[in-house]
Amino acid sequence: MKALVSFFFLSTVLLCIHLWCPVTASSMKNETDRLALIALKDGITHDPLGMLSSWNDSLHSCWWSGVYCSPRHVHRVTQLNLFSYGLVGPLSPHIGNLAFLRTIVLQNNSFHGKVPSEIGGLFRLRVLVLSNNSFEGMIPTNLTNCFELRELNPIDNKLEDNIIEELGSLLKLTALGLSSNNLTGKNPTSLGNLSSLTRLSTAFNTLEGSIPEELGRTSLGFIQLGFNRLTGTIPSSLYNLSNMRYFLLGTNQLEGSLSQDMGVAFPHLWRLDLSKNRFTGPVPVSLSNASMLQYIYLISNRFTGQVPPNLGRLQNLRAINMVENHLGSSRGDDLSFIDSLANCTQFQRMAFSNNFLKDPLASTIANFSTQLFWIDLEFNQIHGTIPSGVENLVNLTYLDLDGNQLTGSIPSNIGRLYKMQELGLYGNRLSGRIPSSLCDVMSLQLDGNIFEGEIPTSLQTLRGLEYLDLSCNKFSGRIPTFLGDLPFLTYLNLSFNELEGEVPSVKANVTISIEGNNNLCGGLPKLHLPTCVTSSSGKKRKRLSTKLLIPIIIATLSLSLLALFFIIRLRRKKMRNNASFAQSSNGERG
Repeated sequence: MKALVSFFFLSTVLLCIHLWCPVTASSMKNETDRLALIALKDGITHDPLGMLSSWNDSLHSCWWSGVYCSPRHVHRVTQLNLFSYGLVGPLSPHIGNLAFLRTIVLQNNSFHGKVPSEIGGLFRLRVLVLSNNSFEGMIPTNLTNCFELRELNPIDNKLEDNIIEELGSLLKLTALGLSSNNLTGKNPTSLGNLSSLTRLSTAFNTLEGSIPEELGRTSLGFIQLGFNRLTGTIPSSLYNLSNMRYFLLGTNQLEGSLSQDMGVAFPHLWRLDLSKNRFTGPVPVSLSNASMLQYIYLISNRFTGQVPPNLGRLQNLRAINMVENHLGSSRGDDLSFIDSLANCTQFQRMAFSNNFLKDPLASTIANFSTQLFWIDLEFNQIHGTIPSGVENLVNLTYLDLDGNQLTGSIPSNIGRLYKMQELGLYGNRLSGRIPSSLCDVMSLQLDGNIFEGEIPTSLQTLRGLEYLDLSCNKFSGRIPTFLGDLPFLTYLNLSFNELEGEVPSVKANVTISIEGNNNLCGGLPKLHLPTCVTSSSGKKRKRLSTKLLIPIIIATLSLSLLALFFIIRLRRKKMRNNASFAQSSNGERG
């Protein structure tokens, strides 16, 4: 019996131990996570939104703001998401004690100091997002111990030194974002080991050297290496990345020509940006094969030849910008691509300024998508007239045709473009008169043409006008006084015309130029013009001259009469003398 009691007692004790131990162990583990979170909170020097106010003993730590736990591991912390909490301070190294963490998101805060190396001990970590903070120093090398890491994103911080080669050992990494830091050195060739890598961004640093050929072994669909100092050519291996959607290499020192099969190699391409490099050769005609392409930016390169004429096949195209290249041909016919762009129903922006395009401006431009709001064709060799149907582009806000060889007049119905903000027609051969109705633009540049007639009074309706240049034309008549009343005007250039009369007063903050008009007067003292002769001053001078004229006439008549009197008297005296002389002569002879 005693043996049986002892057996049951022992069994009961063992059962209690069995039931108690897990609770105690889980409590101890849970306490470890709670203490780590408290240490993280204690490191915060400013919590302007009070986002961590729930981090206290009144709630279980799994219910704290931004903290997520896993029921599988007895409420251990698996996610820490403090996105946009506005927190300020260093990141506590105790974060390394949250051993079950899989996700850390600290984006859009003001954490500073170094990234704690203790994060490298979080072997379950899959996502580490530290973007838009002020972390500094090097990328911890022991982050490469986080073999489960899929996403590493410390974009927009103050990290410095080289990109560590060891990142190439994170074989499960799919996204690596290191943009907008102070990183130097090269893009590591070891990144080619990351066969699962789909997104790579190292832009806005000071990286040098060439683009690694090894990147062609990855699965990249997004590559952003712009705003560095990269040199060399685009590796041919990159054209093997058939899933490429974003190909962004702008603002470097890259050179060479593009593969003419680029559009075939990248059939899913959405955005292409190779701006501000040194690329040469023709723009690939095959780009029209990338049927999903929406944005093409090839600004400031040395591309030559014609713009691909079949871009209209890109039904999703929204913007194309090829300004500052050497596009154009000796035979002309360089604007034929405009005909095809009329098929792009979502087209919004077109810019080809500073090239050598020769051709009349096609009337099909009037058939463009009504979503089009930007046309920039300045400084080419475009001739002919401005198509009259341009008023159909009802959402157009910017039209710049400066520095071409356009003739004829401004279409009279251009005033229907009610959303227009900037109209630039400088340096052409346009003539006639300014249309009586113009849209309420902010900037109007008509200088360097052959416009004539008076400055139209309709300009007074442009209440938002800030910049007006009518210089180097043949405008005549007086300068309208309403120009001085335009509330936002800051620049007014009327120089080298045939204007006359008084210059109206303008506000002190207005930069005004009127030289080259020889019959102007008055205005601000800084213009150094002669004083105007007004009608009232003319009448006053007339009255004064009349008052002075009468005495002068009287004095003149008096002097004349007096002179006549003396002349007559002298003649009579002379005659008497002659008579006396004759009588004396006769007496002597007798």
